[in-house]
Amino acid sequence: QVQLVESGGGLVQAGGSLRLSCAASGSIFRIDNMGWYRQAPGKSRELVAVISRGGITNYGDSGKGRFTIARDNAKNTVWLQMNSLKIEDTAVYYCYALIVRLGSRVPSDYWGQGTQVTVSS
Repeated sequence: QVQLVESGGGLVQAGGSLRLSCAASGSIFRIDNMGWYRQAPGKSRELVAVISRGGITNYGDSGKGRFTIARDNAKNTVWLQMNSLKIEDTAVYYCYALIVRLGSRVPSDYWGQGTQVTVSS
């Protein structure tokens, strides 16, 4: 069993900052990519940022310039620092990880339960 547990969401005023955290636990052999996606009401889920095991980052349009992704491989944890938040950043943010479980050779996608980020004016 593998779990991704997110924390750090909440309500913030426009222009403010939030830091999301996601910790993976369970029968993990290796975590390849980790990242964050978001889904606003009435919209499809979109990439915010992803980071490889080696630290290579890729940002979606929503995350470029204001957000920073980082990870700690030893702690199986990924963070998303979000600065200069805008009202349109309001969404449920989902943690994602590509994980090889113990006893397996095939990586699989795992998702967190989501954390709400609400940006007010």
